[in-house]
Amino acid sequence: MWTSFFTLRLFCCLFAVLMVAVLIINVTQVEFLDNETVSATFVDNSGHFLPPQMTGISRNPYCGYEHQALSSRERVEEDSLLAALQWQVPGVGPVPFVKSTDPASSYFVILNSTAFFKVGSQLEVLVHVQDFQRKPKKYGGDYLQARIHSPKLQAGAVGRVVDYQNGFYKVLFTLLWPGKVRVSISLVHPSEGIRVLQHLQEEKPDRVYFKSLFRSGRISETTECNVCLPGSLPRCNFTDLYSGEPWFCFKPKQLPCSSRINHYKGGYLKGLLTATDSAFFQSGVNIKMPINSSGPDWVTVVPRRITDTDNPELSQGSGTFPSGYYYQGQWWPRKFRMRQFNDPDNVTECLQGKVVYLFGDSTIRQWFEYLTTFVPDLVEFNLGSPKNVGPFLAVDQKHNILLKYRCHGPPIRFTAVFSNELRYVANELNGIVGGKNTVVAISIWSHFSTFPLEVYIRRLRNIRRAVIQLLDRSPKTVVVIRTANAQELGPEVSLFSSDWYNFQLDTILRRMFSGVGVYLVDAWEMTLAHYLPHKLHPDKIIVKNQLDMFLSFVCPLET
Repeated sequence: MWTSFFTLRLFCCLFAVLMVAVLIINVTQVEFLDNETVSATFVDNSGHFLPPQMTGISRNPYCGYEHQALSSRERVEEDSLLAALQWQVPGVGPVPFVKSTDPASSYFVILNSTAFFKVGSQLEVLVHVQDFQRKPKKYGGDYLQARIHSPKLQAGAVGRVVDYQNGFYKVLFTLLWPGKVRVSISLVHPSEGIRVLQHLQEEKPDRVYFKSLFRSGRISETTECNVCLPGSLPRCNFTDLYSGEPWFCFKPKQLPCSSRINHYKGGYLKGLLTATDSAFFQSGVNIKMPINSSGPDWVTVVPRRITDTDNPELSQGSGTFPSGYYYQGQWWPRKFRMRQFNDPDNVTECLQGKVVYLFGDSTIRQWFEYLTTFVPDLVEFNLGSPKNVGPFLAVDQKHNILLKYRCHGPPIRFTAVFSNELRYVANELNGIVGGKNTVVAISIWSHFSTFPLEVYIRRLRNIRRAVIQLLDRSPKTVVVIRTANAQELGPEVSLFSSDWYNFQLDTILRRMFSGVGVYLVDAWEMTLAHYLPHKLHPDKIIVKNQLDMFLSFVCPLET
């Protein structure tokens, strides 16, 4: 009897141990699959998830960038950035047009569309892409943009996209206002088009070319310039002595390099695509085209109760997504309270006694134009600068306000910029004393979209170093970074300035300036979430919201 009892107890113990082992294995497998699903497709503030971090990336060498003298930390950072931006496209051979993604045949479904939603709830949408033969695709890699919106409320916010690499995508939204909320999904480029854009980025970085005029007396010559020049012809080395930013021009036949007068955009290369590849870039067919819903495309959201916790409208956590939303045409950041500067006197009061520096491309020049138009006392001083090029200067003598704009150094696709006005942002920052009455805003992205990512990373590394030094010597200086924004796209523009290129630059900028102590104006989300069409230079109402956010950093609400 005791022998039987002991045997039974032993059997029960062994069975219990076996069950625990099985449970541990199952949990481990679930966690592994969970991690695979999430990490395989994570992205940050673009609204599109990124593929996993990879090691040992094979990159085409460009202009010696692979031989840069980088510290171990800088090398690790660059490798990490390049790994994070490896876009998962199908490893298959040439795909005929009819087998490519057709937005008209694709569809999305709101999961649990009949469920009860309140402000702060998560909304999940499943997207299924099909080809032009209405057959389901078996791979991913498409570039989608997603937003929720309520037209009557002038409300909108962006969503995250998860690519399952099998023709299905999940889009995640946070519901941030009550009422009837609609879902909009757009195909920006099919995966087949992304492969073409990748090829151009790596193999044709000179598809935008630049020129400079050299002149001495009655003799003048024009030669081609770029970050990197092909061939073995003699060249002039205009690499910046302080930042090390490379820039070269072919040497004139008769004139010395010192006779350079200006810099300007030469033009865009033509005939970049074969007839087969051109089919992947058609307006009204597969560039920024809507994907329709197979059922309801909206849900009803009810207000939160006063007793509910975790206010979704003001989150202090890092990495908040989305960073903000529109409501009644006004941008509402989720990390802080933004002021409204609806009266010129409000702007004047905020900027009184301050020097404001605006550095970068034409998207931040819009800020200069808005402020000088909106604030009557801020009068532009005529420096005789070329229109739309600068530098520009505005002064309010009564309130002691000085506003400056200067474009960044090459590459820059402006009309003629005088050689002595070609300044690198890092060098300009090094010349600023800083202090509580100094404000700096930087926007640099649009003119780097045609180059390999290493070129942009190098430029930001130099600017970041100068920003850190400025904040070290003058901690009360306010430094604001304006991110990239979405823009209108056609077949030709897509090859040079696609949102997909700018999404990469935007991701790099956010990561490189994270934790530096600068403020971010999220122009990317502010254009994607808005009801107005995308433009390289957003409409006035969007610029107004950007300036309200910028000025809120300069003059925050007292708490």
